[in-house]
Amino acid sequence: MTERPQPFVHLRVHSAYSLLEGALTTQRLVEIAKADSALALALTDSNNLFGALEFSEAMAGAGIQPIIGCTLALTFAAEAEPIPGSDLRGPKGDGRIALLAKDDTGYANLMHLSTQAYFTAAESGDAIITMDELAERAEGLIALTGGPEGVIDLALAEGNAELARDRLEALHHLFGDRLYVEIQRHGLPHERAVEPQLVGLAYDMELPLVATNEPFFATTDDFEAHDALICIAQGSYVAVDERRRLSPEHSFKTAKEMRALFADLPEAIENTIEIAQRCAYRPMQRDPILPPFLTGGEATSALAETEAAELRRRLQGRPGDVEVPVGPAQSPTRPHVLEEAVAHRMVRRTDRHLL
Repeated sequence: MTERPQPFVHLRVHSAYSLLEGALTTQRLVEIAKADSALALALTDSNNLFGALEFSEAMAGAGIQPIIGCTLALTFAAEAEPIPGSDLRGPKGDGRIALLAKDDTGYANLMHLSTQAYFTAAESGDAIITMDELAERAEGLIALTGGPEGVIDLALAEGNAELARDRLEALHHLFGDRLYVEIQRHGLPHERAVEPQLVGLAYDMELPLVATNEPFFATTDDFEAHDALICIAQGSYVAVDERRRLSPEHSFKTAKEMRALFADLPEAIENTIEIAQRCAYRPMQRDPILPPFLTGGEATSALAETEAAELRRRLQGRPGDVEVPVGPAQSPTRPHVLEEAVAHRMVRRTDRHLL
């Protein structure tokens, strides 16, 4: 009997909603995932959840489990610092972290963190979350350490193993068994340089490893076009050496390719399935929840009385205003001013509805 190959789940996919960074449309992701017989797929766009609902509906419709996540910049700084050459003051990012929603609480927390990152951007110019904010919203989330641009890898790349351990311990304190040390192999020098230390740190702290590939485009043939996109995002040129560079290996690898790439770390492949099994939530499309709108024939007397009562409440006791009687007494020759106000408001509402 032929042994069934070990499954693999992509947990760090970027779509075109990773603005000026990703080049994969939702429909293209569905096509690629189906061609690879994917069981599940995780979307971790940078800083936003713009594509979450579209991705969720499309993947579920294709029989593939959607996992919703987000890649966010994280700072461990306790206080905001002035930004050189600018009037802005805000935290400086220490690297990235990837968060996956395992349940509805996690998805709600992920939405809050993504929103908070943009509030910080208004102050500092960069979308960043702090450790304090992450601590308040860690429930229901699975954390991956972020790969070569992550907070742990960058500390190791700078030769600061003690800082890397401190950061990993802080994240472990927040997430417990929901923290995974992420290993990526795109053939980049800085990935190879830190991997032995990263694996050693994970084993020493008894933390699980997880193998990820971070696809920004579909195939290796798309690399040059995507490299031009990165240049546009940075206002740079292809010929410039000192700029962000990816590699052709940032394409969407098949499960077979990933198994071969991590043949020496089979547990890192197995843990992709474990994470997929722990994620049991997806956003679903629903009808919009809209307030009732009044038209001429729908304005009931009960609603008119309610609005009149609200107007009386607001007008009572205002400085400089004549006290308005609450009782039913009205002039026999002219409607009370409140009833005129109500009628006027209802006409305005009707006009807006017709427009």
